[in-house]
Amino acid sequence: MKSKRTSLVHLIYFSRLNLSADPAARTKQIGEITRQAQKKNEFAVITSFLVIDGPFAVQVIEGERLSVHETFQRIASDNRHRDVQIVEWREISKREFVTSFTTVTRSAANEVHFAKSGLLPMLQRGTPKGAVIHGLAVTLQAESMAKQGIDHLFV
Repeated sequence: MKSKRTSLVHLIYFSRLNLSADPAARTKQIGEITRQAQKKNEFAVITSFLVIDGPFAVQVIEGERLSVHETFQRIASDNRHRDVQIVEWREISKREFVTSFTTVTRSAANEVHFAKSGLLPMLQRGTPKGAVIHGLAVTLQAESMAKQGIDHLFV
């Protein structure tokens, strides 16, 4: 029996960020990216999870094929990103992320997850793996939800 095609996809990409080296200015820029993306993603019915590790950004974007394509085109042309590369693009049967836009930056509080993933060396070589990015994003989302007292997702 053939499997049904779905119009629900996820796209994983990575890029180098063109943000300020000043920590306060960088935090402000990341906040602005978050505010803008959240509004646009809600309108496009996109769910996503952005992970920032030093000068790198990786993101999982989920939604209808056309919405994901248009969202990625906007990201790829945004001057706050450079060297934007798709790591994975595939059909999915259901969403795994719950919000229109979540941003997590590597910090002392989540260092254990970043270190365990081994993502940074892959980013530095320009060879990140979709499964590693996806796994880290799912883990970070689960940790965030657990801290909020949420123990199960109905997605």
